[in-house]
Amino acid sequence: MELLYSINAEGLMAMARPYKYTVSFREGDWRDKKLLGGKGSSLAQMTQMGLPVPPGFTITTVACRDFLGPRRAEIDQLVGELEKNPPPSIRDELISKIWSIINSQELPDGLMDEVRGRVHELEAETGKGFGNPANPLLLSVRSGAALSMPGMMDTVLNLGMNDAVAEGLAELAGNEWFAYDAYRRFLQMFGRIVLEIEDKEFDALTSKYNERLKSIASSARADELSRLASELPGYSPRIDAQPPREMAPGLWSDSVSLLRSMVSDLKSLIASKWGEFPQDPWRQLELAVKAVFRSWMNPRAIFYRMANNITPEMADCTAVNVVTMVFGNMGWDSGTGVYFTRNPSTGEDVPYGEFLPSAQGEDVVAGVRTPMGLEELKLRMPAVYGQLIEAGKKLERLNRDVMDIEFTVERGRLYFLQNRVAKMTPAARVKTAVDLANEGVISREDAVMKVDPQTVQNLLYPRIDPSAKASPIATGLPASPGAVSGQIVFHPDVAVEWSRSGREVILVRVETKPDDVHGFYAAKGILTSRGGMTSHAAVVARAIGKPAVVGAESISVDYDAKEIRVGGTTLKEGDWVTIDGSGGRVYPGKVPTVEPEIIPELEVLLSWADGFRRLGVRANADVPEDAEIARKFGAQGIGLLRIERMFRKPERLEVLRKVILSEGPEERREPLRRLSDMIRPDFKGILEAMDGLPVVIRLIDPPLHEFLPSPVEVLSQLHETRAAYLALKDSELARSMSPEVIKQYEAKLQELERLYSRVTALTEHNPMMGHRGVRVGVTDPDFYYYLTRAIMEATLDLLEEGRDPRVEIMIPQVMDVSEIKYVKSSSIEPAMSEVAAERGYRLERSPTRTSAYVISKGNTRTEVLVGTMVETVRATLTASEIAKEVAFFSFGTNDLTQATLSFSRDDVENKFLPKYLELGILAENPFQTIDVAGVGKLVRSATADGKASNPALEVGICGEHGGDPASIEFFHSAGLDYVSASPYRVMVARLAAARAALREGARSAPQVDK
Repeated sequence: MELLYSINAEGLMAMARPYKYTVSFREGDWRDKKLLGGKGSSLAQMTQMGLPVPPGFTITTVACRDFLGPRRAEIDQLVGELEKNPPPSIRDELISKIWSIINSQELPDGLMDEVRGRVHELEAETGKGFGNPANPLLLSVRSGAALSMPGMMDTVLNLGMNDAVAEGLAELAGNEWFAYDAYRRFLQMFGRIVLEIEDKEFDALTSKYNERLKSIASSARADELSRLASELPGYSPRIDAQPPREMAPGLWSDSVSLLRSMVSDLKSLIASKWGEFPQDPWRQLELAVKAVFRSWMNPRAIFYRMANNITPEMADCTAVNVVTMVFGNMGWDSGTGVYFTRNPSTGEDVPYGEFLPSAQGEDVVAGVRTPMGLEELKLRMPAVYGQLIEAGKKLERLNRDVMDIEFTVERGRLYFLQNRVAKMTPAARVKTAVDLANEGVISREDAVMKVDPQTVQNLLYPRIDPSAKASPIATGLPASPGAVSGQIVFHPDVAVEWSRSGREVILVRVETKPDDVHGFYAAKGILTSRGGMTSHAAVVARAIGKPAVVGAESISVDYDAKEIRVGGTTLKEGDWVTIDGSGGRVYPGKVPTVEPEIIPELEVLLSWADGFRRLGVRANADVPEDAEIARKFGAQGIGLLRIERMFRKPERLEVLRKVILSEGPEERREPLRRLSDMIRPDFKGILEAMDGLPVVIRLIDPPLHEFLPSPVEVLSQLHETRAAYLALKDSELARSMSPEVIKQYEAKLQELERLYSRVTALTEHNPMMGHRGVRVGVTDPDFYYYLTRAIMEATLDLLEEGRDPRVEIMIPQVMDVSEIKYVKSSSIEPAMSEVAAERGYRLERSPTRTSAYVISKGNTRTEVLVGTMVETVRATLTASEIAKEVAFFSFGTNDLTQATLSFSRDDVENKFLPKYLELGILAENPFQTIDVAGVGKLVRSATADGKASNPALEVGICGEHGGDPASIEFFHSAGLDYVSASPYRVMVARLAAARAALREGARSAPQVDK
């Protein structure tokens, strides 16, 4: 078998054949997904493994590109407008223009000649004839891009059906119901997908015939219905569900009559909306191929590619797979299903899936019928079940991942229709990656590369608070994890509209369709009343990390009334609901949530990642609680502790304001000393939480005006107090009051007048570039002196308690090395020296490291480093000089980005930045992902210059970019030593840093011909 897997398909393709655009499943190189698409690749792979795959061939992505080619530039321009996410009316107009262009295109020259040749090969292989009523060959025409885009593009099944074929198929199969069900399905799919007739037209017909069948069953066939209910739990009369003929002959006959009538109605509908239905199978095939090509440009596919950052380099156009039809709807010895080689929700190594007897594949994924568990197949057809499981494990080992396999059983015979890497919950993705590595299927490096950092982030979803007194009103299937609350909406366009206005929404549908995908991204979560774990809603929600509950069948969804009803509860659009995608429960209103627990496999995976990464990972933390969380998540220290966060308590803010409003050093020192005493316990708490790990403490950085009331606020108080004072002074009441009361008013007025004068004097036109950071330390050395005292006293307190504090003091907003020299000599070093002397310690400069200070007493010893935050452009340009005066750099990329782009973050993100992103002027939000060409160039050069000047220099980054995986990859390549992220992104950063190192290793490894 291993020899079979290593077939050189290129050699086969080199054989003289007249084919340019098509390749059979036996010939295709299944490794070439960009040519064959994912579905075509999987069909070729399974065929070449010897698995039972219906014969077929692939029309490659080259044909699709050639089809679109003549007007591709025009189409791409319209797609660019669609990617701006315009309002629905404009979106629909753009789609209409795109499809008008595509519908005017002709298939590439020679393509249909090739297709005819390939179909004749299928006729020879199967012994059937395309369009031959006596022994008809029916085809499925299926899309398939290089990357999995579940449900985003189109498929047409049962192609080749016409009036004569339907009669012939009925006679050949001995089953009229099957033949006319296949015809009914084909007309509906062909009408919707190929002829572009609206869904609602077909849905209305389906509803009409369902109601007719239910009425007949309950009245004329009540005895048969009762027998079916006892023998087949879950059965209900539906036009798309064949009643067993032997158990319910009357109902079966009624169903056949209704299906014949429905087929006639469907042809009439098509004739009224499009024109006479094409009876010629070759014409059907040509139109279907064109429709599948067109589906590459349908709005849901465009939106999916945009949301998942799928570029043309990753997947450009779709292939078309033409496959011999096999029928799961032939009878109750047939069926269709989906098999996951491991549980996609938990990652447990057990077969998992769903099976639906007497059905075709779209019945499962569309959620129109709720399927049974895979155990049902095991009970009904144990040999088929065993064959399925064995093949699934072979595919798992070959593809080195958990597989999602579509299959059909036709009269007891198993057929494989597709395999692909399974979409899993975050927990399952992590667990299976670790398990596969432990089983020797993949390496530990592979396991780390299989788990995207966003998966780790999604793993940290909240769950329902166990102490919450909430009772669910409904239960469904736990399709995608996480607990979330939102306002109910019923239409994806409404979800987008409400989300844009800042509202949190839950999209509620009976079942979802691919056209709903834009609503998925806008919603906080998804709830459906129908569907299983492999339904469209479940698969897409898992893929994009949205909590979802599906198949909550007790819920009645009323689109017209815009409400859901369950039991005695009614919830309307706009009402709040909470869904628990981990437990499958639905709650009315908002229910409290708690943070998740970390699964053991994540700890294992991250321990492997730690062994591969070069970058250290620290956390940004301001309070001991943050530090404890960071350490729990594997932070190797604190990369940024912002002192100013400690001043927000009212009593501290009052003292700080006295410091800022004072008019001279003498007046300022006493409140500074008090403030130092107040924040000393905070330093001690964080240093204690990170005992033995470095803690970078940034001296005060923000503009001082942020801690003061605004001039407008003070002026308003002044006017109100003055008005009250004047009214009281001139009143009769004043003559009877104590003079002290009037004096208190006068003192209050004087205080407010002085405050207004000082606040006005301190007001700056551009405070972010004004009196802040090191400039405060330069103009008032006492400020940095007393802050340093608090840090050193907390450090020595811990030393005397037997702890191991490791302090790094960071000077912010530096633009010149002279600023560092000044604040070190006037503030930092004097404070360190005096505190050490007061406590009986020695303070010495390190003989081996710049700006490192050794504090010791007997056997007790610690080292304090002094460094700088590099966040001004001039600091990056003079990095070689600055590095001679510090022990470390830490890039403040938030401010550095603002300075480099001349963007005020608070202003641009609410004004023009969205437009810049929409127009493609900027590819990414530069405050979320590092601007490599601009800011990144400064970071790279400053790192290189600094380390050349000071080889012992440690370089990190503590801006928001420290938790962004794409930015982390850049920081790795730029030669930084560590990144610092928020506590809840520490694990993301650890994994991203490891993946960056592994990618670099893969790029630098010698290429070996295989």
